[in-house]
Amino acid sequence: MATAQRPHLGAALTILAMFSFASLDAMTKLLVADYPITQTLWVRAWVFMVFALAIARKRGIARTARSARPWLQGGRALLGMVESAVFVLAFFYLPLADTHALAATSPLMVIAISQVFLGERAGLRRWLAVAAGFAGVMLIIRPGFQELSLPLLLPLGGALLWAIYQVLIRLCAATDPPETTLLWTAGVGLLVTTIAGPWQWRAPDAAAWALLIVMALMGSIGHYALVRALDFAKAASVQPYSYTLLVFAAVLGLLVFGQMPDGFTIAGALIVVAGGLYTWWLDRGAGG
Repeated sequence: MATAQRPHLGAALTILAMFSFASLDAMTKLLVADYPITQTLWVRAWVFMVFALAIARKRGIARTARSARPWLQGGRALLGMVESAVFVLAFFYLPLADTHALAATSPLMVIAISQVFLGERAGLRRWLAVAAGFAGVMLIIRPGFQELSLPLLLPLGGALLWAIYQVLIRLCAATDPPETTLLWTAGVGLLVTTIAGPWQWRAPDAAAWALLIVMALMGSIGHYALVRALDFAKAASVQPYSYTLLVFAAVLGLLVFGQMPDGFTIAGALIVVAGGLYTWWLDRGAGG
């Protein structure tokens, strides 16, 4: 069930989730170059299930698994698996920068969907903060798409699924505790990936196993942080903070792929941070 609104904590947890997801994306792109997509998703699902069970033990696993809206939880979890598969496929075909450029439309979609299905009011100034963040994102990655092709539709479709997924998490938070949402996400994910994961298995070496485990742990932390963030804050209010994903991606691009951030990247990151701080100020009660 939804807890008292604590937008600052929701913002901090969203930033933690974005760091986790940026790390997950970088490691996933490294892995899918040598291992099947279904295999990486299956390992993620197993580790995520262990993580979710560990979280659920405090309340009791049987009690945590009981949902007031099981169909909503199941559908949301299944949608999350489809969204994950779409983005993993996008990372296989597209550079990280191009994928994130299109995925950055998701926060705008969340605010629009939240107003329709959650009745959450997003004032003009919050819309402007989100738009500024989006402009910063475009400045960071400056996508150079020359023509529309099927792979380019993958991040757009994934962004829409991700937006709907976040809104559904918020709906689930109205009746179920975050631990229940986390357990359903892990359980459905493991069930779905077990159908396909074993059939394309390629034995990893020690380094690949370590990368697979760390990747799965970062995904687990990211999902839990996001669930908790949407338990403490409205879906629309945390969206500008999700642009920090691109800041973290730029840093990881330097560390992992040797891509040096340029002046445009630094300027874009400053705009993203400024938009997030402005929204933080709005959430303190200065406006909406």
